[in-house]
Amino acid sequence: MRRAARFLVVVVAGLGAGSAFIAENALHIWNRPAPDSALADTIARLGSASWRSCRITAEDGARLDAWLFTPREPNGAGVILMHGVADTRAGMSGHAPFLLRAGYTVLLPDSRGHGVSQGAIITYGISEAGDVHHWAGLLLGEPRVERLYGLGQSMGAAILLESLSQELRFRAVVADCPFATFQEIAYDRLSQNGLRSRAISWPVIELGFTYARVRYRVNLHQASPLEALRHTHTPVLLIHGLADDNIEPRHSRSLHVASPEISQLWEVPHAGHVDSLHTAPAEYHRRVLDWFDSHL
Repeated sequence: MRRAARFLVVVVAGLGAGSAFIAENALHIWNRPAPDSALADTIARLGSASWRSCRITAEDGARLDAWLFTPREPNGAGVILMHGVADTRAGMSGHAPFLLRAGYTVLLPDSRGHGVSQGAIITYGISEAGDVHHWAGLLLGEPRVERLYGLGQSMGAAILLESLSQELRFRAVVADCPFATFQEIAYDRLSQNGLRSRAISWPVIELGFTYARVRYRVNLHQASPLEALRHTHTPVLLIHGLADDNIEPRHSRSLHVASPEISQLWEVPHAGHVDSLHTAPAEYHRRVLDWFDSHL
């Protein structure tokens, strides 16, 4: 009995330590490269636009940085582009030029805890949804920006969707390869790393979530685009590559099933994770611009 008890203590301690390690790595981006301003010059040249740096202060005092691009002939609308986890605003540089050429004012932020933006931890939409509201206020304060849209990839897509559960002024958004809930993508990550049994991964995830709640006062169960879509009327275009083995297409399918009245789903053959723009560029441009134009 004593041996069994010692073994149980070792197992529980090991699970706790492992869960804490996983949680710490999920909540922090250890390598944070700063975006190169030369890239902003290139985006401006390709989009026939001018640009400047801008900054907001979040509710918790974190300073968040972005590039703001103004097209030569503004169409009265602005778009916030949100990047994925462990990326920076540079990850959305491929989207900005075609939107600028169409007349959209474009804001490329570094999400909190990424790039040069401050933020002690990342929370997969729990805190970031409030940051989106501040970015929205900045963009709508620009001359000749009267309509607001959003486009995000991966974590950035999830953040945009979670921001819709609050009162916001988006006319429509595009979510490219979002996760349905952070809990579900956590199970996927463990499965992708060999822990395929949910019976075994459940205590790892729940202990990790408990650690985050005790250590950082963050309830990761609340990171749920699925729940947000049940409480919004904002139209959402979901885009997902059928070859995505990072966030599987079933996540976008679940989101579409939860909100069939306001959402459309475009599944892109042969496209991997956030690769639809490169797999089908002309169709991607057309669908995004048509989606925004149809919700004036």
